[in-house]
Amino acid sequence: MIVANRHGRNGRTKRNGAPNGRSRAEDRPAGTAAEPVSLQEQVIADIVGIGHTGEGVGRVNGFTLFIHGALPGEKVSAQVTGLKKQYGFARLLKVLEASPDRVEPPCPVYDECGGCQLQHLGYEGQLRLKRQMVVDNLERIAKLRVANIDADGEPGGVVVHPTIGMTDPWRYRNKVQVPIGEREGGLAGGLAGGFYATGSHRIVDADRCLIRTEAADDIVSAVKKMAYELGIPAYDEEKRRSGLRHVIVKSGFRTGETMVVLVSDKEELPEAQRLAERIVEAVPGIASICHNVNAGPAGTVMGPHTSVLWGRDRIYDAIGDVRFAISAHSFYQVNPVQTEALYGKALEYAGLTGSETVIDAYCGVGTISLFLAQRAKRVYGVEIVPEAVQDARRNAELNGIANAEFEAGKAEEVIPAWREQGIRPDVIVVDPPRSGCDAALLDTIVTMRPQRVVYVSCNPSTLARDLRVLEDGGFRTVEVQPVDMFPWTAHVESVIWMVRKE
Repeated sequence: MIVANRHGRNGRTKRNGAPNGRSRAEDRPAGTAAEPVSLQEQVIADIVGIGHTGEGVGRVNGFTLFIHGALPGEKVSAQVTGLKKQYGFARLLKVLEASPDRVEPPCPVYDECGGCQLQHLGYEGQLRLKRQMVVDNLERIAKLRVANIDADGEPGGVVVHPTIGMTDPWRYRNKVQVPIGEREGGLAGGLAGGFYATGSHRIVDADRCLIRTEAADDIVSAVKKMAYELGIPAYDEEKRRSGLRHVIVKSGFRTGETMVVLVSDKEELPEAQRLAERIVEAVPGIASICHNVNAGPAGTVMGPHTSVLWGRDRIYDAIGDVRFAISAHSFYQVNPVQTEALYGKALEYAGLTGSETVIDAYCGVGTISLFLAQRAKRVYGVEIVPEAVQDARRNAELNGIANAEFEAGKAEEVIPAWREQGIRPDVIVVDPPRSGCDAALLDTIVTMRPQRVVYVSCNPSTLARDLRVLEDGGFRTVEVQPVDMFPWTAHVESVIWMVRKE
């Protein structure tokens, strides 16, 4: 059995790795009565599952330990590093009995970097595991019976299909945002840039990353080198030093166009124009270089103000037959190959014949809405971010789509107003953030009673919570299609088909 998540209802984790936001300062002191393990003790653990951040779920004397680097089915030696009342944390020391799916990670900084969590698990094993993560949450949280797909389905059970994976699961990210810092001996002679180390804001310096494009590798490496040569410092919050905070690279897989965004904490970035010109000379395919100002606290990547240093203010790409304009602030799915598979399944589950009215909650820049509009009579999209709504309208115009309209606001407020105007959707599509749907929106869906609901999820635990509400409100879950949008990480997306109970 693979356990997807034993962290409670929503499974959210703070950066320190403690489930449900509890800090390690709450660690249980050693020596309390009847404790199955003690701090710093070396134990032998059987790994029975995987956690939502990719850690192995181990059992020692019936006690749960979360062990990064361990895989389901393994027996490992580990040292206990932290204890709570019902679970603890341990450091992997040695794999005593290895999973047949275990592989050697190809990335040289995998053990340090927090960008990937599952490079030690073979890709076919990842696909099976991600399906099981979805199944476990549906059964445990949503209380749904899942059909046995190996036995041609169980009557009345929800069908959870095998995870749709990638033919080539490397170099798939069309967007990367790299923090920039300064440290002794950095690869760029003083400037470092890469991903943050797991559970920290320490930058793991790397010129090459196997999940981002080679063009992004070249750009990040060039920026670090050229910025250092031009005397552009890295931003340092502790030292109150102004400078370059992040480098963001966006690529159009279908068009080959690339945008570079240089993020600093002040409007004046020394030598910014010269840096832009040198990037264009060094790296082919650049269509846009922008400068973004973010004076906010650590944890935020971009600020509200962006100006163009070179080229256009946007690039273009396409998913299927739909073209999209991508600005510095635009949200755009980072894996376009799998996005086409994801949206194709959403379109299939919507069951459109050309006569339906569709509401797309959390519509973003209109990606799903414009797919649906190709087969629907009318599509209404709502999104809380006004800039995204502007992008959605521009994307509709770019594609000559006239049967889609978009409104800015909270879905749980805008959709009831549409209902008062006489709009009666046949299909409602939701694609919420990791926190899931707002409770008021779920109530609205139950009240409006569309024929079908299509739920696009990036978090199995909040998905399961919301499905339980919709099931209790008069809908039935028919099929679930997991899609691997982020190979080598512990994330899984799903598309869910629900119908109204007659």
